[in-house]
Amino acid sequence: MQNKDSTVQATFNSVARRYDLVNKLMTLGSHQNWCREVAAYATSRPGSHYLDLATGTGVIARCLREQNPAATIVGADFSQEMLTLARDINGGADIDWQFADAHELPFGDAEFDAVTHGYLLRNVSDLDAVLAEQFRVLKPGGMVAALESSPPRGALAPFLRLGMKSVIPTLGQFIGKDREAYKYLVNSTLGFLTPEALRARFIQAGFEDVHVKPKYMGTNMIWTARKPANAG
Repeated sequence: MQNKDSTVQATFNSVARRYDLVNKLMTLGSHQNWCREVAAYATSRPGSHYLDLATGTGVIARCLREQNPAATIVGADFSQEMLTLARDINGGADIDWQFADAHELPFGDAEFDAVTHGYLLRNVSDLDAVLAEQFRVLKPGGMVAALESSPPRGALAPFLRLGMKSVIPTLGQFIGKDREAYKYLVNSTLGFLTPEALRARFIQAGFEDVHVKPKYMGTNMIWTARKPANAG
């Protein structure tokens, strides 16, 4: 495992028990609604087999279950602490929780109708490999729907950056009990690709119909992309 991947794994193991609470506070309660929106995109076309990567405590996976009660849903993460919590939260008893690395997924080709994830892409060591794996496990015509953070832009960017650098680590210190972990999460957002650059990487991976919907003054984005129907 590469150094960045080891750091990310340790970070999410550390923050697991307070992660949902801090997310709720950081987004002023919007995080759950964004996850529901991601799940709604994923289930907007016929399908019965879904993969939620970087599932964390399983928020998106359980939203998928709410929207498609008969579906087969896999919630995958490489943080064992997150998966332990996901298994124990109400609404996840019939979700298949699995340990998995997004760089090398333990699933067959063309296995899923949709792949979802939240805050995965900014934390991986090889973005192109991760997108290629999602493309591989999707059925032709299948969709990726994802929630991702984005570096602030525009006239408010300096103020938003300052706020993120001060407020989020403070929440991490007093609520999440790990200031350094949340400093990492801030830096991973501020150093991440612009929407234009990330769109290009989706297209480079073979996806089409790549769309993005800004949230929270553009610091969060909901992405959708489709594997071509004629793809092998």
